[in-house]
Amino acid sequence: MTREVLTHGWSVRRRATAFQELGNAGADDWAEVLVPHDAVVGLERDPDLARGETTAYFPGGAFEYRRTLPAPETMAGQVVELEFDGVYRDAMVYVNGALAGQHAYGYSRFTVRIDPFLRFGTDNEIRVACRTHQDSRWYAGAGLHRDVTLVVKDPVRVARDGIRITTCDVDTDRAVVEVAVTVENDSLSTTTVALEAVVEDPQGHEAARGTAPVTVLPGTTATARHRLVVDSPALWDVDSPALHTAHLRLRHGDRLLDEESTTFGIRTLQLDARHGLRINGRTVKLRGTCLHADNGPLGAVSLPRAEERRIAMLKKAGFNAIRSSHHPASAALLDACDRIGMLVMDETFDMWTTGKSDFDYAFEFPQWWERDVEALVARAFNHPSVIMYSIGNEIPETGDRFGAVWSRRLAEKVRSLDSTRFVTNGINGFVATLDTVLPMLRAQRGAAAEQTPAEGGVNTMMDAWGALLARIQSSPQTTAATEESFAVLDVAGMNYAEARYELDRELFPDRVIVGTETYPTVIAANWTLVTRNDHVIGDFTWTGWDYLGETGIGRVHYAGAEAGRSGFSGGYPELTAFTGDFDITGHRRPASYYREIVYGLRQEPYIAVLRPEFHGREVAVATQWAWSDAISSWTWEGFEGRPVAVEVYADADEVELLLDGVVLGRAKVGTKREYRADFEVTYQPGVLIAVAYAGGVKTGRTSLTTAGDALVLVADADRTELVADGRDLAYLTLRLTDGRGNVHPGRDRRVEVTVDGPAVLAGIASGNPSTDEPLTGTGCTTFDGRALAVVRPTGLGDITVTAQADGCARATVRLRAIDFETPTTRSCPR
Repeated sequence: MTREVLTHGWSVRRRATAFQELGNAGADDWAEVLVPHDAVVGLERDPDLARGETTAYFPGGAFEYRRTLPAPETMAGQVVELEFDGVYRDAMVYVNGALAGQHAYGYSRFTVRIDPFLRFGTDNEIRVACRTHQDSRWYAGAGLHRDVTLVVKDPVRVARDGIRITTCDVDTDRAVVEVAVTVENDSLSTTTVALEAVVEDPQGHEAARGTAPVTVLPGTTATARHRLVVDSPALWDVDSPALHTAHLRLRHGDRLLDEESTTFGIRTLQLDARHGLRINGRTVKLRGTCLHADNGPLGAVSLPRAEERRIAMLKKAGFNAIRSSHHPASAALLDACDRIGMLVMDETFDMWTTGKSDFDYAFEFPQWWERDVEALVARAFNHPSVIMYSIGNEIPETGDRFGAVWSRRLAEKVRSLDSTRFVTNGINGFVATLDTVLPMLRAQRGAAAEQTPAEGGVNTMMDAWGALLARIQSSPQTTAATEESFAVLDVAGMNYAEARYELDRELFPDRVIVGTETYPTVIAANWTLVTRNDHVIGDFTWTGWDYLGETGIGRVHYAGAEAGRSGFSGGYPELTAFTGDFDITGHRRPASYYREIVYGLRQEPYIAVLRPEFHGREVAVATQWAWSDAISSWTWEGFEGRPVAVEVYADADEVELLLDGVVLGRAKVGTKREYRADFEVTYQPGVLIAVAYAGGVKTGRTSLTTAGDALVLVADADRTELVADGRDLAYLTLRLTDGRGNVHPGRDRRVEVTVDGPAVLAGIASGNPSTDEPLTGTGCTTFDGRALAVVRPTGLGDITVTAQADGCARATVRLRAIDFETPTTRSCPR
C-alpha cells in the first residue's frame, strides 16, 4: 500500500487531436512542468477577448498533460488509482490511450481506477485532457491545479474516503470519538480482517485504542465502528487548533493489508437564534472573508505552502473564518485551516440550472451535482475547521418555488452525508428577484433606470442601483420570494442584505443569519449589527485577498480617466479586482488595518495618505468594493509644499497629527466615516505622528517617516530551508528602500530575478492592478516600491536567488532544499 503525490514527470501542451498528431501538429510542443500546475497563467493575455475583464484577459483553451508511470510486476493484482484533488475542467483521464475516467467540475476531488488499463512490467502513459472557455466569472485557470496522487492498495482495503470521525459527545474530562471505517473487498473470497484504530493526542502520545473483526463478502463493503474514549481531550478551536491523529491498520492474520492516517479535531458545534454559533460551548462571532482559489502570481495552483501563508496572514490580520468562494476548497487549504485555526464555510457551486457564463457548469449540474456534493463532503468530513457547507452563491433560482425545490434537494443531500455541520446558502435577494422587482423599480425610477449599465453583469448592476439595493433586499416581494429557500437552511446566508438582519429578527424569530458577502466600505456598520444581534453570527467581507479577474471592481477612477467598458473596469491591461485586505502579493492594505480596529483587535492608530497627484480631483468611479486610494507612506517626492489628504484610523474620540513634533491639527473621529479622522495638510518630508485620544487620554500613537535619498533593493525570504519535493515554496518580498527600512513608493522600476540551483521561479508580480507584465516572466515592475517573487525547488541542493534593478546593488538570497519524507508518505515507483 502506497500513496505518492505525483509532482514530477509531467509535461503539458495545447491539446492536439489524433488527426493533428498524424500531421505532426503539436507533437513536439510538450513542456515539462511540476504539478500542481496552471496551464493558463503562462499564456499571453488577449486585450480583445470578449468579456475579458472576468478572467483578466487570459484566454481559454484545451490542454493535455502526460506522464510515464512504471508498473512493476509486483503491482499486478493490486488496486491502482489516481486521485485528483481537482482538474479544471471537463477532465478526461486516459491510460495507454484508453479512457479510464472523467469528471466535469473543476474543483471536485475524484478518483480513477487505472489497474485494468495498465501493462505490468513496463512503462505506461497517463494523459489528462481538460479545457476552459468562458466558464467562470473570475479567473479559474486550467489544468492539474491541485494534487494528483497515485494510490496502490490490496484488493481488501480501507475504501476511498472510508474514514469518518465524529466527536459529538464531549465534556471537560473525556470525549467519545467515533471512528467509522468502510472496508472494501475486491478479492474473489470472503475475508475476515482485524481493524485496529489508534488515536494519538496532539503531542503524539497514544490516547485510545480499539480493534474489531470485520467480515467482508466478495465485491462488497462493510463498515466497522469504534467508539473510543479520550481522557482530558485537547479541544480544537481557532485559538488552540489542537489536532489528534487516527491511525487505522487492516490486518489479515499477520499480514498488514492496508493502513491509513488522518488528523481530526475534538470540538462541538451548537447553533440557535438566542446564543448564535457556539464552538465548545463558547459563542463565536465569525470575522470572515470570502476567498477565491487563485494564488496570485501562481495562478490557480494550490500548494500547501501557498495556502498556509495566505491563511496565516489573514488570521494575523484579525480574520477567524473564510468562505471558499465560490467552489469547494482544496485539500491543501483545508489542511492549512486545520493547523492554523481558521473556520471554514465550504461552498459548492456558483450556479445551479441557470448559467452565469456562456459555457459554465450549469449544463453539467443536473447530471453531476450529487457526485460533486458527495465529493465536497468526503473531502471536508474529517477537517475540524469546516463548520458549515454552503450549497450555492447568488443562485437566481432561489427566488421561486422550483428553485426552492432544488434548495431542499441540495440541503438534504448534504445532511444525509454529514449531519454534524450546518447548511447555508449565499442568497442575494436582488439576484433572486430580478425578474419581478427590476421592472417595477425601473417603472418607478423612469428613464434614468434605463441608463443602468448591463455589460458588467450583476456586479455592475448592484453597484449602479446603490442605496436602492437595501430597499430591494428588505422589500415584501423579496421576503416572500426567498422565504422557502431560506427555510431549508440552518443558517440564512445573505449577500449584501444587512438591511434584513433586524427586520428578520421580528419576521422570523428563529432565523439565524450570516452575512455571506458584504461590502468592505460598510464593515463598521455591519460589525455593529453582528455584535448587537445574537441571531447574526458573523460577516464575510468581499474580500480578504485580491484576486485575478473581475478586473477593477475595487479601483478608484478619477475624473478625466476612462471609466471603463463595464462601468468600473478600465479594460486591458487590468489584471486584478483590486479589492481585498491584501493585494495578490500578500502586502497588507490600509483597509485591513481599519477592519482590525473595527474588530477591536488593534489599539494603535493607523495612518493612510491619499495619493497627492489626485488631490482635488473628483472621483469618477468608486464602487462599494473600493477603499480610498490611500497608502501608508509619508514619502512623496516632488509634492513638497502641495496639499495632501491624510486618513487616520482609530478607535478613539480624537486624533492629533504632528510633523516633526509640530502640531498640524486635531480632528474628531467619525466625522466622515466611523473610526476615521480626516486631515488636509501640506506635504513636507519628516516624521508624521498620529496620537489617538479617548476621553482626553492618550490611547495610542503611530508614525510614518520619509524615506532618505538612498535607493536600496532589499530581498527578504520567508524561509531559507525548503523541502525538495517540488511542492514547497519560498516567498521573496522585494522592496525599494532607503536602506533604513523606509520604502520608496515613487521610484518604481523593473526588478529582474534569476534562480540558480535546483529550483524555478514559479511566479513574480507586484500589487499593480493594471499591468501587461506576465506573472510567469523573469521580472516585473514594482508597485508602490514592492514586488514578490516565488521560488519552487525541483530537487536537492543549494539555491541562489538574485534580484537586480537599475540604480541598485544586487540583492541575493540563499536557500537550501533538503530531503524530508513525512511518516504518512511512502515512495512509489516513478
